[in-house]
Amino acid sequence: MTEPGALLHPLALQTGWLADGPLFGLPLAELWFGLVFAILGTFLFLDGFDFGVGAIFATRTAAADREQLLAAIGPLWDGNEVWLVVFGGALFAAFPEVYARLFSRHYLLMFAILGALIVRGLAPEMYEQRHDAAWQRWWGRAFVAGSVAAPFLLGVFAANWLLGSRTLVSVPAVVVGAAVVALATAGGSAFLGVKTRGRLRRETARYGPRALAAYLGLVVVAVAYLLATRPDLRAGLLSPLALGLLAASVLLGVGYVAAMRRESYVAALAATAGLTYGLVALVAALLYPVIDPASGLTVGDAIVSTIPLNLMSVGAAVLLPLVAAYFVVLYSAFRGPVSEGEGYAGE
Repeated sequence: MTEPGALLHPLALQTGWLADGPLFGLPLAELWFGLVFAILGTFLFLDGFDFGVGAIFATRTAAADREQLLAAIGPLWDGNEVWLVVFGGALFAAFPEVYARLFSRHYLLMFAILGALIVRGLAPEMYEQRHDAAWQRWWGRAFVAGSVAAPFLLGVFAANWLLGSRTLVSVPAVVVGAAVVALATAGGSAFLGVKTRGRLRRETARYGPRALAAYLGLVVVAVAYLLATRPDLRAGLLSPLALGLLAASVLLGVGYVAAMRRESYVAALAATAGLTYGLVALVAALLYPVIDPASGLTVGDAIVSTIPLNLMSVGAAVLLPLVAAYFVVLYSAFRGPVSEGEGYAGE
């Protein structure tokens, strides 16, 4: 009779190199920590300008204007939302205990975020089904509500994560949520500058600098509040990295306003990307080396064991460039402005 160990021996020989330590001696725990937040930043930027278009949708009363706004994001928003799934999958795969603790501690908030995203996605589809005024007015309001609620609740989630809060609502969480809405609106205004022309572009571009000013003001309020009330974060907020990120945000904000005034909308959109990644980087910098302040788990404590970590790293190195290439193709296929009369999703 063959002993079980004899059957397992060839498999052990094949996978033994995976258990020797992190691949190539790389600090994979720290790299995955950075990757998780980079993916979150990608989602907040790409779906952020979709949210911003939804917020600006509330200012449009003409049916033709609303159709153009919906057509601008129609082919893109569902692809952009994939990055939220990737974020959840990466967090679960690399830091499963953090995933479990965060999502169980804030499960009502998670359901609220999913509800807002569902409403945001469903509303344009329903809006196009009928063309009577009452129907479109109701679903138009639902689209705006979902587009504003989703970034607000995501900001609340990020603040609660950073602060280790067990409550749903707090002053810093509300301020950060409002800041994310303002940043999304600035991104939406720049995106519409790229995708629209003429009167509609001029009118929607006005909201960008105002939203950007609101964002920077809210960030100042949040930082000041944390400095005054959270001594444990004071050293992190006053560190060279955090101060550098805050200074870079101000410079990017000035660059955004200048680009909008010059009608350099691609540059303005790039500035909102920098602001979004900067905000996420600030949260990550204030967290590290802790990844779950509520439980005290550090990055090293929470990372999965060596073999799955190495396997995931190989998979990510192969798959993420393919996903990035897909988005390059997607945005290339739908580049250029939408024309007046063009319907949702190019209909």
